[in-house]
Amino acid sequence: MKFCGIIFFLLTLVFLNTQTGLCDNLSLALNSTAMESSLTLDEILDRVEKRYAGAGFSARFDQVSTIKAMEISDTAFGKIFIKRPGMMRWEYEKPEKQIIITDGKKLWIYRPEDNQVMVGNAPSYFGEGKGANFLSDIKRIRRNFNITLEKSNRNDYYLLKLLPGKKSFDLSVIYLSISKKTFNVVQIVTLNAYEDENKIKLSNFQFKENLSDLMFSFQPPEGTDILNLED
Repeated sequence: MKFCGIIFFLLTLVFLNTQTGLCDNLSLALNSTAMESSLTLDEILDRVEKRYAGAGFSARFDQVSTIKAMEISDTAFGKIFIKRPGMMRWEYEKPEKQIIITDGKKLWIYRPEDNQVMVGNAPSYFGEGKGANFLSDIKRIRRNFNITLEKSNRNDYYLLKLLPGKKSFDLSVIYLSISKKTFNVVQIVTLNAYEDENKIKLSNFQFKENLSDLMFSFQPPEGTDILNLED
């Protein structure tokens, strides 16, 4: 698809009086980190599910898609809107404007510059975890994947490895980076059988309760060419 202070205490008395407090704070921080590091996989998933228990959210996304065999990468960015259950709206801003919408049943891919909309069956393209569809029902992670807690090279993230219960060429493995502070899903890396990679970084989260269902349906403008993805 085109798709980390140093705090200086200059007065001696202040310095001496604050050493104990500084050590206490450091101890609390270390204890907090230790508690975070000792969370079990189920505890992490519980906190993620609680974080995403609301009706919906929006976020900015940055995407890099790489075809390994051809060593070709495309970058894109835009905004995503999610509403439970099953509804998603991806508004691509670059490299070209494009909107991908699903109400959980039907799929629309609208390219205004081409005056074209492609229409298809959403489960065919978002089923079994494809297209990060689990974001619209986070409990699908437990239901549809074998999950392991991996070692992360980032101290501020948990790294989860998701193996689909049903293997396919389209989806071999998903890696989720989970913020230890907020338990937001901040990165999704998906690989297929050919080791092609799709990496999505999410930021600027806004958890919302009032996303209209109308955002997740599409009425093509008059004169738009309509193509059936199943043809």
